[in-house]
Amino acid sequence: MKTVKVLDKEFGLYIPQEKIEADIQKVADQINHDMDGMNPMFLVILNGAFMFASELFKRLTIPCEISFVKLTSYAGTETTNVVRELIGLDHSLEGRHVVIVEDIVDTGHTMRYTIQKLHDLKAVDVRIATLFFKPKSFQYDYPINYVGMEIGNEFIVGYGLDYNQQGRNLPIEDRKSVV
Repeated sequence: MKTVKVLDKEFGLYIPQEKIEADIQKVADQINHDMDGMNPMFLVILNGAFMFASELFKRLTIPCEISFVKLTSYAGTETTNVVRELIGLDHSLEGRHVVIVEDIVDTGHTMRYTIQKLHDLKAVDVRIATLFFKPKSFQYDYPINYVGMEIGNEFIVGYGLDYNQQGRNLPIEDRKSVV
């Protein structure tokens, strides 16, 4: 198996480019259908979701807007269970339909925090679109509306996902730790 080293860890090919692209198209098709006529605000969670959001937005055919926030809850390969807001929202969401765009949902802590904040800001509807979902790690019961693909509990990098801020720029094939 071909591997790449990111800092002190080795990662092997896990998900081929064609699968990622097909799953992004699947999410876009679902959103285009479900949100036709709504003009939703897409709220992209930085840093990891920027590549997914870019590809997703190219495939959306509905009127919509985009904004970005920066949240973090990870240190290395582990969640801290504490969400920190590093860059905040600068748009009014009162009465808006909002789609949170996330690279990966695992425990669900970041999404729980974000959903509550968006409801506090009077968003009329909050949905979640994620490229990757780890159902075995997920600790809550709110819906993940748009899922590109479900994966196991492997730690993956590439396509925007990082290990200690490194590896986001790996080729489109996501990689999982082999160590």
